[in-house]
This record gives sequence, structure tokens and C-alpha cells, in this order.
Amino acid sequence: MKFAYSLKQKTKIAVLLFLIMVCIILIRLLEDRSIKNMEKAFTSLYNDRLVPATDLFYIAEKFYAKRYLLEAYVYNDQNHLNAAQLQLKLNNYNNDIDTLLFKYEKTFLVTNERNYLNELKYKIRINKALEKSILSNPSPTDKTGIKILYNSEMEASFLDISDRLSQLTKVQTTVGSQLREESQKIVRGTSLYSTLQLLIAIVIGVLIVSILAASNVMNIRNDHYNLN
Repeated sequence: MKFAYSLKQKTKIAVLLFLIMVCIILIRLLEDRSIKNMEKAFTSLYNDRLVPATDLFYIAEKFYAKRYLLEAYVYNDQNHLNAAQLQLKLNNYNNDIDTLLFKYEKTFLVTNERNYLNELKYKIRINKALEKSILSNPSPTDKTGIKILYNSEMEASFLDISDRLSQLTKVQTTVGSQLREESQKIVRGTSLYSTLQLLIAIVIGVLIVSILAASNVMNIRNDHYNLN
């Protein structure tokens, strides 16, 4: 009878320990997945948001430089470049902008972001066509025609490009905030898993103490039975 009771208790303990082991393994797997998701979120925050936002700033900076050069050329700045020199400078800026846009396009883009990017690329093509029109002015001394072109179309072109860059920057901020919230949720989940592991450790400790106490009680009873 005592042997059957002891076997029954040991079976219960074994089952309980097995369930605890399963819980620990599951929690560990969930924790590993959370860590991977957190790493992915932080990597995306850097590669797909922080770096592209910096690239957008550099693109805007180069457009401002182009605008300054063209404006100075159109309005007869005496210390400014001639048409050939200006063309070379603008080509360098355009190549840098194309490189940054190509790099930006390779990052992860949400739907709004891709739409704004396509609009930006279209506006840039228009801007380049206007540049050619201004630089192909047949009369270097009479710039009345290109002044009209610059005031009526080129200024609007630069404003359109600036507007698209601003929209893309806003998307970066919005999606970046979403990634931050996602990271915070993952951190809270990881904290919960750690708490569960602590609780399981406490349960295991209590179980071990209970087993030792029960074993001592059984030994005392057996000794008392043998004495009698």
C-alpha cells in the first residue's frame, strides 16, 4: 500500500516536472523569436528609415544647390559660371541625386512611399528637361526668354520636388514611429517571458522543498514503523 502510494506521488511529480519542462522550452522559443523580431525591427529602423531619411536630406540639399546655380546663371551674375561650366556642375549634382534615389529605391517602401517616389522621379525628369532648355539658350547676352521660363516653370518644378521630398520625409517619420511601437511591444513581451520563467523557477523550488519534506515525513514514519 505504501509502495503504491509512493509510486502514485512520484508519477504525479514526474508529470508535473515534465509539464514544467515543456513550458520552459516553449517560453524559451517564444523569447528567441521575440529577440529576432526585435533585432529585425531595429535593423529596419536603421536601414529602411534612418539612412533613407538622411539620403532624402542630401537629395534636397543638392536640389537647393542646383537652384542657386541656375538662378545665378539666369539673372546674369557676373561671377557665375558659363553655360558649359554650369552644365558640368549640374550633371554632377544629377548623377549624385540619381545614385541616392537608386539607393533609396532598394530599401523597404510602403505603398504611399512608393507612390511619392514615383511622383518625385517624374518631377525630376521634368526638371532635367527644363535645365536643358535653359542651358540651350541661343543668346548668352539676351536672357529674357530663359528668365520667363525659369520664373514660370523652373521655380514651380523646384517647389514640386521639394513638396514630394517633404511627403517622403513625413512617411519616414510615420513608419519609424510604428516600428518604435512594435519594438516596445516586443520588449514588453520579452519582459513577460522573463517573469514567467521566474515564476516557474519559484514553482520548481517549492516543488523540490515539498518533495524533500514529504520524503523526510515518509522516512520518519518508516523508522517509527520499524521500531514498532
